[in-house]
Amino acid sequence: MRLSQFFRQRRLLLATPLFLASLLPADAAPAAGNYEFLAAPQTDLNRVFRLDKATGEIGACQYGLKEGSTIGVTLCYPPGEGAKAGTFSEYALVASRHTGEGGVFRVDLRSGMMSICFVLNESSVVCTPQAK
Repeated sequence: MRLSQFFRQRRLLLATPLFLASLLPADAAPAAGNYEFLAAPQTDLNRVFRLDKATGEIGACQYGLKEGSTIGVTLCYPPGEGAKAGTFSEYALVASRHTGEGGVFRVDLRSGMMSICFVLNESSVVCTPQAK
């Protein structure tokens, strides 16, 4: 093999995505794309749900008024019963078209299972058991 061919092949190898990915540490997480966000369909509610697309964990945040402040606060609700991290899969959020619905559907795109998640008693996000 001639020297120029060697360097050309080496340059092609260095440019391949597989080679570049092999340079990352084994425990390196992807930089983006881990979460999905979706607003509740209820038209008079400013709540946004957050989903970990790999584990299905779901939380929510909304804007709240704070006495004596013109800015307000971000109120967040942690995952509660049924909303904590579960089996690794591929999850997504789907909103109904019901304008009075304060919750969202969490769907497992691999199994077809789904549950409905909502904020319970202004304390945490809960989800119904998954069903098909």
